[in-house]
Amino acid sequence: MAKITFDGIEVEVPDGSTILQAARQIGGDIVPPAMCYYSTLKGSGGKCRACLVKVTQGSAKDPRPMPKLVASCITPVQDGMVVENTKNPEVLEVRKGIVEFLLINHPLDCPICDQAGECDLQNFAFKHGNVRQRYEEKRRTFETVDLGRYIKLHMTRCILCYRCVYTADQLTNQRVHGVLKRGDAAEIGTYINNVIENDFSGNVIDVCPVGALTDKTFRFKSRVWFAKPVDAHRNCSKCCGKVVLWYKGDEVLRVTARRNEYNEVIEFICNECRFETKKTADWVIEGPRKIERTSVISQGQYEHLEKPDFQVKLAKETYKQIDDTRIHQQDQMKLIGKID
Repeated sequence: MAKITFDGIEVEVPDGSTILQAARQIGGDIVPPAMCYYSTLKGSGGKCRACLVKVTQGSAKDPRPMPKLVASCITPVQDGMVVENTKNPEVLEVRKGIVEFLLINHPLDCPICDQAGECDLQNFAFKHGNVRQRYEEKRRTFETVDLGRYIKLHMTRCILCYRCVYTADQLTNQRVHGVLKRGDAAEIGTYINNVIENDFSGNVIDVCPVGALTDKTFRFKSRVWFAKPVDAHRNCSKCCGKVVLWYKGDEVLRVTARRNEYNEVIEFICNECRFETKKTADWVIEGPRKIERTSVISQGQYEHLEKPDFQVKLAKETYKQIDDTRIHQQDQMKLIGKID
């Protein structure tokens, strides 16, 4: 075990853990954002630089600080390490630059993007981005591509996090897509269109942090905050069968795998569960999906939320003032004979 101090909070983690894993063990707002790291995908991380932190003390044996910011998702902890994230102004300033860099080619088409409302890049830009961009060059653009019966690729939105590549590598035995070309010309693609047809191909939609890979059966049907997520399960011979059903009325708009608080899928599901079983009769309903109150999806939920006492008291006083004003106005109108 190794002890690490992260933003003034000491935590003990197993040897070999990364700084990001140590921060997630603490939890809360001090956890660095991550656009490419995925806890269930081996080898992920180190691509987007969104999780950069400052190591002010390397270890108890060598207290010297690391000269540059490090990616917390791939940097292992050392006993006695001291790390700063939200308390370091250098980290926060660099993070603004990372957002600006990710948005250089990413189009601001959130109003028409199916990922809006559950987009990691949206949340990242809202918390750490600047109002204006300095980039004035021509952005790169791509035509949309069908990768299979169920998946459409919007390469213009892709931030090259490599998550979909790792997912296909580790869930299937025949990956047919990857990163083509190099540098600013790099793109996700396949040699032949419509070739992704394996049983777990739909999981690349769930792991994508932006709207680059979208579900063709759900495209433009509804905003996610108008849907009601419900936990459900079924007996499936291919996967765990644990999913989230997204309802609009009595219709199941889409089926997704369950995600944790960091928007990561822990147990992947097969295409049969995702695309071919969209009837309530196919599932055993467990109950409403718990949604974080900070998420825009929670605005349409039906879980009862208790108001604090001071808000209830304030509301009662406000309504009483409104009623008193209305009664006073009615009395005045009666005096001048305008109402009976």
